[in-house]
Amino acid sequence: MRVCVYAASSARVAPEFHAAARQLGETLAANGCSVVYGGGSTGLMGSLADGALSKGGEVIGILPRFMADLEWGHPGLTHLELVEDMRERKHKLLTNSDAVVALPGGCGTLEELFEAITLKRLGIYFSPILLLNVRGFYAPLQGFMESVIAERFMNPEHAAMWSLVDAVEDVLPTIKATPPWREDAREYAVVR
Repeated sequence: MRVCVYAASSARVAPEFHAAARQLGETLAANGCSVVYGGGSTGLMGSLADGALSKGGEVIGILPRFMADLEWGHPGLTHLELVEDMRERKHKLLTNSDAVVALPGGCGTLEELFEAITLKRLGIYFSPILLLNVRGFYAPLQGFMESVIAERFMNPEHAAMWSLVDAVEDVLPTIKATPPWREDAREYAVVR
């Protein structure tokens, strides 16, 4: 299984976030999953990659060239693919992924997450999307998305596009228990 993980590059976050990222990498690798992520060496990205690599896992980084020029890439990855820009990076991260897991993060992580959710709504991406709710990080977003649905900017069916999980141990069971997104997603993509 190939799991796309969105993660922050900030190294100045609470230790619990780093511990969860490392544990996620270890867990995915120990269960034979390939990890594809943004290719960075710092923050939760670095912790994720280091965790997976420590268990002998395959870790694929997708890094824009300008970030490689700034030496932001992780030097120990199984494979590092350089791309031209952020748009190509996002496309490559999702391509052939069997699931998406969003670790806590800032605007880049949220932008990637919302693109995956949007593509799922439009019937372009069909795999599970999980938000790893470390320290309740994604609880406010969950509440906001419930408001978006209640205000009819999205349909009630859209609440099933993602899952909120509170612990790393819940990630793989939730991925396995999540049915593929409905092939008829475009029929209710627009709120009427």
